[in-house]
Parts: sequence; structure tokens; C-alpha cells
Amino acid sequence: MAVLLARGANEAIMAGSQRDMGAPQFARRSLNVALINNMPDSALESTERQFAELLAAASSDLLVRLQLYSLPDVPRSPSARHYIENNYSCLDSLWDSRPDGLIVTGTEPVAGELTNEPYWSGLTEIVDWAQHATISTIWSCLAAHAAVLHMDGIRRRRLAAKRSGIFECINISADPLAAGLPNRFSVPHSRLNGLDQGELTAGGYTILSISERAGVDIFIKKTRSTFVFFQGHLEYETDTLFREYRRDVGRFLKGERAEYPAMPEQYFSSDTQRRLSAFHDRALADRREALLADFPAVKEDLSNTWRAPATQLYRNWLATLRAGKKWRAGRTTTSQSRKSAHSQPVFWRVVVNRRRAPVTSGLRARFVSRTASVASTASRPRIVPATRHS
Repeated sequence: MAVLLARGANEAIMAGSQRDMGAPQFARRSLNVALINNMPDSALESTERQFAELLAAASSDLLVRLQLYSLPDVPRSPSARHYIENNYSCLDSLWDSRPDGLIVTGTEPVAGELTNEPYWSGLTEIVDWAQHATISTIWSCLAAHAAVLHMDGIRRRRLAAKRSGIFECINISADPLAAGLPNRFSVPHSRLNGLDQGELTAGGYTILSISERAGVDIFIKKTRSTFVFFQGHLEYETDTLFREYRRDVGRFLKGERAEYPAMPEQYFSSDTQRRLSAFHDRALADRREALLADFPAVKEDLSNTWRAPATQLYRNWLATLRAGKKWRAGRTTTSQSRKSAHSQPVFWRVVVNRRRAPVTSGLRARFVSRTASVASTASRPRIVPATRHS
């Protein structure tokens, strides 16, 4: 079907086909997905497009309603803030909703420690809320690192050099999320940090795919919601790594970074590598910002080898959401039937077992007050009759 992208108070078809959108069964074939887009200003709109087009390609007979949000504490330019104010929903409106699925992106780190990032508090609130409010959540790159740190204290490790390129990954899981994936498939990676496989396994995470060069690729943890973690970027377009590389070269020429960036691995053809190497030598000999205008144009030489596995994995994810939505609907119907069967009202109180001490301030306080109403049976609350006072 299609992706219906909400922009402020308006909705528009972003990708896919409008076929059968007016059919009576339309409501039963739609999913609500929230995208919390925290990417830097230069990648804000392209990230929307990447996820919308990938979801559309994977949607089959489903309509995906995609609602846009962004963490307010991510550093932004005035123009980017204006764009978000006009095209994104306010994050406060997310707390009272129950989207079927959630996607949370990372962003460029500005602090050495994740806990010192300006958006750390807001991001951890999302982690806590998503466990109760969503059927499944995807955590991408830095967001994945933040989620596992918050939930289980697993810290990312700084890599010796940026891991950028196309890496062959091996499918090592029989989990339904990996169904239909080839034994080996390509995934773009672009990151400065990584997670240790042994620590993840010891923490109760299941590894779905792994790369000899890039390390852990996709892993999951089933809490109240199924959390899916990507260290790579299956959503990337064909030229995304090229644009990132050119951006980093520009930063070198402007003196914003000390070293010339390494080329993405297994991405450029031999001829393109030769041209880029020649530019590298020229930049070292004549370092100035104006030189970027002569940067080789190589887009026509690039190929996308990860689109098919990306579409299959997201198709599996949407199938998980659809199954979870049917379960939710059945649970609601059963609950309503039980209520109507009693002629006298019954009073209940819900006791939720929580690991952490109660939080009583800010957005998280509002999250805590709603926890009981949205908790799923993966961690079923104890329900006991409340004392009735005359």
C-alpha cells in the first residue's frame, strides 16, 4: 500500500500507492508508527524520506501512518527548529498515544559520554515509555547504544577509527524477524563506537546478525515490547555514505577536524577510489575550503546491495506489529465483554512491579501515572480487588 506521512496537522502520501485505501477493511490493514528523528540538521529531511520509502516498500497490503517527532534537546539551528515546529508533532503528544511501532534514530554525538549528551534525559524517558506503550521499537545506532546503557548498563566502546562502509553480515538467528533473510547480506555502517557481543549476550540480548569486520549488526531484546537494535543503517539510500564522506572531507578542509577521513570500505569502485585518492593528495598539499568544489562526482558509480534484505527485515517487523495489533484488539474486546457481563460494578486496583524507584517529576512522572493502563502481558501486573469503602 503506502505510507501516510503526517506533517503537523496535515497528512500526505509520502511513498507507495493509494490502491484500496477506501476499502471497508482499510482500518484493519493500517498501522501507526512514530518516528523520532534526531538526525543532524543536514540529514533531517533525508532521514524522513529514507524511512518512509523503506516502510512503503515493505508494507505489502498495509497502510502505514507515520507520525514525526524529534527530541527537543538535540542541538538545532534556528532554521531546523522552524522546520520541526511546522512539520513535526510535539513530543508531549506522544505520551498519551499508543503507536503500534516506534523508530528512534541516533544523532551525531557532542559529548564523550552518552549520559552527558543534552538529550540524555529525554531519550531515557522514551526508552521507559516505549516498553509499555509499543508493540515493538527500533533503536538505530546511537539510540541503540543509549537504550542498552540505560536498561542494562552496557557501555559502548570507542573504535580505533570510524567504521564506515558496506559490510557483509551473517544471519545467525532463527527469530521470525530474520525470516527470509539470506545467510549473508550487506549492511551500511557509519559509527565511531561499538558494543561488545559477549556483554550483550550476558545481558539477555539475542544477536540476529554479525559481521567479521563490523561486529554486532542487529540484535533484539523482548521486554514488554520487542526492542530491535541496529548498529548499521539498512534505511540508507545509495549515496548516503558518499554524502557523509564528502561532508567529513569538507570539515577537514575548513579546519574543523584534524585528520582527513578514511574512505568508506567496500563502497566505491576501483576507478572511483583512484579519483578520490588523487583528491586526497591534493587536499593535503593545498588545504582550503574552496577545494571542495572540485570533489569528484561519483554518484553514478554507486550501487545499492542492501535494499532487498532491508525490505525483507522491515516487512517482518511490520508483520510483528500487525500480529500485535490484532492481539491488542482481541484483548480490548474480551475486556469489554467481561465488563458487560456483570450487573454490578467491580472496583480494581492495579499493582505494577517496577524495578526502579518511582520518579515524580517532569515528563517521566506523567509516564509513570499511565504505566498501569498500557502495560502488556509480557510483564502482567497483579490485579487484586480493591477495598470498597461505604
